[in-house]
Amino acid sequence: MTAETSQRGPGSAVRALLHITEEQTAALVDEDLALAAAREAFAATVDGVVFPSMAVHGSDPRNRFTLKPSASATHAGVKIGSFWPDNPDQGLPRHHSTLLLLDQTTGRIAAVLDVGTANAYRTAAADALAVDLLARPDATTLAVFGTGHQAAHEVRAVSRVRPVREVLVVGRDKGRAERLAAELTADGRTATVAGAEEACARADVIVTATTARADSPPLVRAGWVRPGTHLSCMGADAPGKRELDPALFPSARVFCDLPEQARRMGESQHAPGDTVLTPLGDVLVGRAEGRVGDRDITVFDSSGIGLQDLCLGLALLKKMDIAL
Repeated sequence: MTAETSQRGPGSAVRALLHITEEQTAALVDEDLALAAAREAFAATVDGVVFPSMAVHGSDPRNRFTLKPSASATHAGVKIGSFWPDNPDQGLPRHHSTLLLLDQTTGRIAAVLDVGTANAYRTAAADALAVDLLARPDATTLAVFGTGHQAAHEVRAVSRVRPVREVLVVGRDKGRAERLAAELTADGRTATVAGAEEACARADVIVTATTARADSPPLVRAGWVRPGTHLSCMGADAPGKRELDPALFPSARVFCDLPEQARRMGESQHAPGDTVLTPLGDVLVGRAEGRVGDRDITVFDSSGIGLQDLCLGLALLKKMDIAL
């Protein structure tokens, strides 16, 4: 933990600007903390104010970042999530996240938390919450589309809420898919590489965690998904991104973090206009039904909201015995 000074104003005391490093937050976060923070965040969406996110690009249009503002009754802040595709050439991950928490008495920044690793737990926790609320209780086969940094986190998080016995890894690059399957197997799971159609036909839960765009064929075709399947779509978080076949929507019950945002930048930007989007928070607190029958196809459209980041950041500070 490091501290820098920032002036609060004329005649007021100087307050240290708190900086929590990536190494610190990565060491503190775990699946239980992230899932508890996700439950708190989604419950808060029911009666609280939820601000939509903004997706923009850097000076190089290939470099993208999102701004996710948030506010509760006691705290406020903004998460900046970046995707710089050339970072591996510099020995850095493509994704990073920084959470800024505001001093509620002055509006100045009180704390900066580097949360790159923690953000992967945060995203996977939203998936786990959706699976817990929407997937069949007897779901045992999980298909994961994507072989990037997020995929393994999704598998581990879902495995905490369902008795996953088999993981099917789907990826465009066979070598990367085989490496992920080997990693998951070494972690004590039964994981194999599968084709997209085969994985969909066998899966009880499908998770998509990719950067796929709408100018490419959808990763999951409507005709491949069998009744009773739950799908968590974690990749579409900006205009132009897409993982699902839009033809799947009419036969599915669709849930999301924030309907207006899902229609603008989530998977549901490609859904028919009459598609009903149910906030996941409403299911969590019992205001709306989730899965009704064993043959329901349920979809969770996750584009991410700032309340997830705020709750996770405060949980990390609490674990360090720090109060803002």
